[in-house]
This record gives sequence, structure tokens and C-alpha cells, in this order.
Amino acid sequence: MNRGKVATIYMTFEASKEWNSKIFRGVIEAAGRDHIIISDNKTGTRYLLLTIYLDYITFDGEIQYDYPYSMSTYSPR
Repeated sequence: MNRGKVATIYMTFEASKEWNSKIFRGVIEAAGRDHIIISDNKTGTRYLLLTIYLDYITFDGEIQYDYPYSMSTYSPR
């Protein structure tokens, strides 16, 4: 989902005094249950970010989202 889109990722590293809060911006290459991989086009750097530190993500455009595990067809109560 959202692969190839530019995202701004806000993360908090509570145990770090130097990097308590950090913002990453780049193109989403891949994502899993516990990680996000982005690349920074300006520097060519790739980041593997663990979602345990994730606060939230913003996108410049529309978000492509399907609820995982086939729950998108779940009937409401």
C-alpha cells in the first residue's frame, strides 16, 4: 500500500537523549507489520524504520489503504 509515494514519518525514541524525536521523509519502498523502508531521493540513503517507534505518518496526496486480513469485506454490526 502506498509504495512509491512520498511520506513524512514522525518517530520517538524515548531511550535516546540525542534522537528523542526524529522526522524522516522519503519514498516508501516497502512496509510490513513491524517496519517501513523508505529512501531519501536527495541523499540516496535508505532507512529501515521499526514501527514500535512510530508516532504517525503524513502523505502529500491521497492514501491508498485496504484493511489487512480481508477485513475490508467485514459487515458492520
